[in-house]
Formats: sequence, C-alpha cells, structure tokens
Amino acid sequence: MSVLLHRRELSYLADWANRPSRKPLIIRGARQVGKSTLVRQFAQNSEFSLLTINFERNPEYSEAFANNDPAQIQIVLGLLCGVKIVPGKTLLFLDEIQAAPAALAALRYLYEEAPELHVLAAGSLLEFTLEDAQFSMPVGRVEYLHLGPMQFEDFASAMGQADLVNFLQHVSLEDIRARGFPKPVHEKCLTLLRQYWIVGGLPEAVASYVQTGEFSEVARVHHSIVATYRDDFNKYSQGSLKHRVQLVFDRLPMMVGRKFKYAQISRDHRAAEVEAALQQLCMARVTSRILHSSANGVPLGAESNNRVFKVLYMDIGLMSSSLNLNVLDLGKEDLSMINDGVLAEQFIGQHLLYSGKYYESPALFYWVREEKSAAAEIDYVLPCGQHIVPVEIKAGTTGTLKSLHQFLKEKQRHFALRFNADVPSLLVDNKKLTDGLAIEYELLSLPLYLVGQTQRLMQVCLNKK
Repeated sequence: MSVLLHRRELSYLADWANRPSRKPLIIRGARQVGKSTLVRQFAQNSEFSLLTINFERNPEYSEAFANNDPAQIQIVLGLLCGVKIVPGKTLLFLDEIQAAPAALAALRYLYEEAPELHVLAAGSLLEFTLEDAQFSMPVGRVEYLHLGPMQFEDFASAMGQADLVNFLQHVSLEDIRARGFPKPVHEKCLTLLRQYWIVGGLPEAVASYVQTGEFSEVARVHHSIVATYRDDFNKYSQGSLKHRVQLVFDRLPMMVGRKFKYAQISRDHRAAEVEAALQQLCMARVTSRILHSSANGVPLGAESNNRVFKVLYMDIGLMSSSLNLNVLDLGKEDLSMINDGVLAEQFIGQHLLYSGKYYESPALFYWVREEKSAAAEIDYVLPCGQHIVPVEIKAGTTGTLKSLHQFLKEKQRHFALRFNADVPSLLVDNKKLTDGLAIEYELLSLPLYLVGQTQRLMQVCLNKK
C-alpha cells in the first residue's frame, strides 16, 4: 500500500515498545482491519529492523517453535530468513499466528527468557484458535491490542486534513458552551463524514479513495473484502453451518439498529441454529453483539442480558456497499434521509466499541424497556467513572428525546449525551414529563464527527459535577 495512513494506535505501540515490563503483544481484529499494515508502519516510524514471519505463507517456519528455547528459536528464524535477530533492535512480527499454535504457546518463554526482544503477533481468525479446548494460552505472559477499522479522524488525516483533526481534538467545553463552533468548519466536517460513510475505515478502501478519489474504486475494494470473508467461511464452518453463516452474513447489514430476532434471519431454521452461525461471525469479528444492560451501575456487563441484543456490522463502508448506497445518497444534505438514520447508529457504534482501553475486549451496551404502555430504548449506554451516560443518536438536526427522559427519570441520572448533525452545544434542560413529574439534566450535544472526542469531553463535564 503506497499511501501512508496514520492511525491513533501507533502511539500505543510506541508506548509498548518503550515499556521495560513489556510483554509480547498480540493484535486482535477482523481480517482487513490493517493489523499487518499497522505493524509495518510502526517499524517504519521507529528504529527497529522488522522481521516478519507469515505462517500462512510459510507454514514450514512453525517448525522453528518445535521446542520452547527462545535462544534456539531466534537462531533458527535468523537462519531461515538470512538475517541476524538482535534483541532491542529487531522487531519480530509473527503474522497469521493462528496457523502456528506452537508459536502462540512459545510466547510465554519469549517473555520469560528473552524479555529484551520486541515481539508482535497478529491473526485474523485468532479467536477460533483461542477457543480450541486443546490449546492453552500463555495467560499473563502476553498482552493484547484490539484493533477495529480506522476511525473518522484518521480518515480525515489521510484526506490531508491534519489541521482540521487537530482543531477537533482541541475543541473545549468552553467553546461548546459559548456555541462558537465555526459554521464553515462544521459543514466541511459533514462533507468528510458523508465520504467516510461510503468509504469506511478499512485501510485498503481508505487508501484507494485517497489515491483515486473514485467511489467506484472503493466499491471494487469492498467487493474484494467481502469475497475474502466468504472464503473464510470454509475455515471455520462446514456443511449446513456454513450455509447458515452465509445466510446470517448476508442479512447483517439490514439488522443494525434494531433488536436481533432469529426469525428475521430465517423461519426455516431453529433459533439455536441461527445463534450458532451468528456466534461464528462474532468470533471472526465480522459483527459484534450490543447487549441490553439494566444500566443501574458499573460494570454494565454485570447486568447484561445475552438474549436481548442488537448487532453492529464491522465497518460502515462495507455496510453502505452491502445496502447499495452510493454517491447519490451521499449528496443528500439531511443525513437522516440516508437509510432512515441507521448508518448514524452504525457509525457511532463502531467508534464507541473501540473507544476504551486498547487492551480491553471491545464491549458496548444499550438499554431497552419493552413494556407495551411504556416502551423506551436508548441507543447506547456508556460508563464514565461511576457515572452511566445514556446516548441518543439523531442523524439529522432534530428529534424527540422521550426515551432519554424516561431513562434519566428511572435511573435518577442528570447527564446525557446526544449525537446529531448540528453544531455542538451544552445546555441544562428542564423537562416536564407526561406523568406530571419534571427532570433537570445537562445535555451534551455533539455533531456525529466529534465521536472521537466523546470520552474526553464527557469526563470534563462529569468531573465538574
């Protein structure tokens, strides 16, 4: 890939490399999210000499890990590759490591007996290897970096808008409160946002768009990536399960934004059969479950319900391609008109899913109440310290907040977050509800493209309470 793409994860890799207590780092993520590209760029930005071992391309290299002697492993790999491995100067990258379980097991000994050697590993279908009952992961001897698609700010930087990104990263609460956000800047960000919704965050698609400026070329890349995912079905599902995986995969883009119901996938299969296929796609990280949480306190997962959930597609660009959205849809001024606003929920969701600490497994929750006379749903709920923050998403500039008000009343919360297509604002709202009760709360309203600054701005708001 000739286009050099800056990613926020590069700073995390730099911190990892400089830590004296460093462990071998395994990058986990779906195929095509840019794991190998990230490592290559990190090596270019640093003073390391990169040695890449790809176990899918060279399966015979796994024999170097036949014993667990780190010194012997380094000697054999050096001989096979014709290089000298120098701890502290060589970055050893074990790519597609799921194809060499012995190499995964050897990470323990590389950590314990060769801690000065920088070791990175990655695997596209790694979750299936880790689930294998016959395999024992070196717990406590490795660390993880969970990688998703490139985020909007990285896309904007790739489009030559580094100064704009710097501006967004320094938007303050005082700026928002004063409603001093420049309208021309807002419009420029919305234009970039529309482009991101079509291109998405997969590095190959981003690079193609940066190079050509042609959405038709991006569509070609998306088609190729989807074909790669379909080819992967053969690796983790066989027979009738493979057919069901294909069926769920094809339906996923239409399921985003609403409660997942097995019958909407197929009435010809039992729920358990559809569930098994969905689980395969979750393990491949092609999709993610967004579980309902009662949201009475943190951690949100302690009160989650595995039977009530929504799904997120892996990437908004692939989702747009699957829904046949194109440059004509992109030109609509009102973002709420694009697929009834579902893309907005996907966009925010895929950013929030990977907004936590890199070493923590990505998790995101929502809240729903299904009582006939008092149904309500909050798109997402976020933890911020000991606070629980309800998140409402509006693709346009208007929309009611009835469910949000019900949540705030029921949970006795006094802060909420809204994403929409308007300029940012912060206001105190006094709302009289239909039952005659009134609530007072602070509402932080952010334009969709500011999702990358969510945690920073929320913390500033809540720390002042």
